[in-house]
Amino acid sequence: MADDFKVLVRISNTDVSGNLSIARALRKIKGVSYMFSNAICKVNDLDENQKVGLLKDDQIKKIESTLSNPSNIPSWLFNRRKDYDTGNDIHITTAQLKLRKESDIKTMQKIKSYKGFRHQWGLPVRGQRTRAHFRSGKSVGVMKKAIKAAAASGKKDREEKKGKEKK
Repeated sequence: MADDFKVLVRISNTDVSGNLSIARALRKIKGVSYMFSNAICKVNDLDENQKVGLLKDDQIKKIESTLSNPSNIPSWLFNRRKDYDTGNDIHITTAQLKLRKESDIKTMQKIKSYKGFRHQWGLPVRGQRTRAHFRSGKSVGVMKKAIKAAAASGKKDREEKKGKEKK
């Protein structure tokens, strides 16, 4: 039994630790939530608390096929219901999710929607306040004393150089 244990298991192009339970390991895959991982376990008749490293190859293939084509899972668990392009209820994971999100943002910018403009300007999109919290990582306009002093001394140096060049 110890010989069959796998330390790393690859499920849907994601490396998952073999020491995690199935329900927790599936949540490590981008696009799979708590409820969706439980639904996958129920559909495939798997124990949620079993370690992923003990799964057989055919069980892993069942999980991957359920992830790629979740026909037995209720559609209200999907992450794209009434898709903009196709109109169908679909569930996407991993890199497809990232690509689809980027294309949705580009579409919003292209049709010049309010959300598209907010994405373009780097502002909060979903109605958050803009007074304080969205500013992380951006320069705001308030300078600290040390930065002001360095900027002022740099400005004086530049003025002196210009004065010497003119003479």
